[in-house]
Amino acid sequence: MTEPQTFFITGTSRGMGTDFARAALDAGHHVVATGRDPERVLAAVGQQDEAVVGQHEELLAVALDVTDERTVRSAVDAAIERFGRIDVLVNNAGSFQGGFFEEVSPEQFRAQMETNFFGALNVTRAVLPVMRAQGSGRVISISSTAGIVAGAGGSAYAASKFALEGWMEALHDEVMPFGIHTTVVEPGFFRTDLLAEGSSTFWGDVHLDDYRSSSDQTKEFFRGMEGKQSGDPVKLARTLLALTEMSEPPVRLVAGADSVAGVLRKAQQLDEQARAFPELTSSLDLDDQQR
Repeated sequence: MTEPQTFFITGTSRGMGTDFARAALDAGHHVVATGRDPERVLAAVGQQDEAVVGQHEELLAVALDVTDERTVRSAVDAAIERFGRIDVLVNNAGSFQGGFFEEVSPEQFRAQMETNFFGALNVTRAVLPVMRAQGSGRVISISSTAGIVAGAGGSAYAASKFALEGWMEALHDEVMPFGIHTTVVEPGFFRTDLLAEGSSTFWGDVHLDDYRSSSDQTKEFFRGMEGKQSGDPVKLARTLLALTEMSEPPVRLVAGADSVAGVLRKAQQLDEQARAFPELTSSLDLDDQQR
């Protein structure tokens, strides 16, 4: 690294966002660490002592709710005023809405989309003009294995991540001419706060007897997983830093052995299904005379 870059990271008051911010600071970069409560951000990143904060000129903690475009715009303006540019945007803020589809109320489903999908859109829409003016930039969005492989009990979460993946894939080609690179990261299970019930994880408001047994098993699985996930978020944070130093970063990064296994199973399944029903797919093509 020849000179510090400016990182703009959402959701830094806990979990992966905290590790991302710390890694960037430790590497000598400028960091705009955002969250709904800037004081919680400072405490999480480890700069809660006022004397230390005053010395840490490369850190700016600002209030930002990804679902509120007004606070997004204010946070981006504050970043530019302090550091003059934004080199790396990390769309990290998110939550997990658990529950079978019929258990999740329409309001809960929309809230999941607002946070995990439209929140990333809001922040990126505010940052891209800055990067286009610079002629460079990196947009990194944190997805999930669930953005490729959906499972029962996580339909709302998977829907939000599938949407994020499709948008990021299209965005890659749209902003490349301006010197802006995009990468969507698909972590498996990492030891973060995502599974903390009541703060990051929420269950459906609708209770149906038909789903009770399966729903209870799903809840038991995720509750048993909390704190025991195989992935190390500190290592993932270092990997993100490595991404920002690559001249041609990947469009997708599958992170973690469990995520790799899931994606490979999905690819094999798609291949097998395509080969299993050739008469259904080939019959849809127009013959030469119809063309």
